[in-house]
Amino acid sequence: MKAILTDIEGTTTSLSFVAEVLFPYARAHLPAYVAAHPHEVAPILTEVAAAEPGDPVATLLRWINEDRKATPLKTLQGMIWADGYASGAFTGHVYADAVIALRRWHAQGMRLYVFSSGSVAAQKLLFAHSDAGDLTPLFSGYFDTITGAKREAGSYARIADAIGAPAGDVLFLSDIVEEVAAARAAGMQALLIDRTYGRGDIADFTTITTPAIHP
Repeated sequence: MKAILTDIEGTTTSLSFVAEVLFPYARAHLPAYVAAHPHEVAPILTEVAAAEPGDPVATLLRWINEDRKATPLKTLQGMIWADGYASGAFTGHVYADAVIALRRWHAQGMRLYVFSSGSVAAQKLLFAHSDAGDLTPLFSGYFDTITGAKREAGSYARIADAIGAPAGDVLFLSDIVEEVAAARAAGMQALLIDRTYGRGDIADFTTITTPAIHP
């Protein structure tokens, strides 16, 4: 392997943190944030209205409830979460085994990347303000749904091209079967992370060993 590409929600980070902390915070603060930042959110609201006619704020709130993987929603959520992290309302949850493994792989010279449905900005915020401190120096790059859907093989092929590595030299980690299948279809190595200890290839990051990396 030359690189490891990881999902966030359910993989490095608890599903409950996203569902019980991040989503409710965005839902509660979205109307006020939109009203206070009209110029910044105008392009987002235009995109939402083009997708679904009607009140874009109401549409965004419904999309949050539906956990819609829509790029304009993810962008706005990231902007709202930035305020939450900055104010100390919460810190980003990262599993202890993920912190250990990410630091170990980085020390070995492995290039680390993130691919999540959350915006790149939101990804960076979570790792910059994690429970374990600023983890962003460990990562070489980030990808979101602008690259493509996470259940489509083409997205993983584009990521391999972007990081300059053959797909077969990249290991993808996720808790979603369809995402693992899509990565494998693109030629990547891929493992299903099982946080429930009832299915999947591995239960935690510390069980993944990597070969020594030499310049």
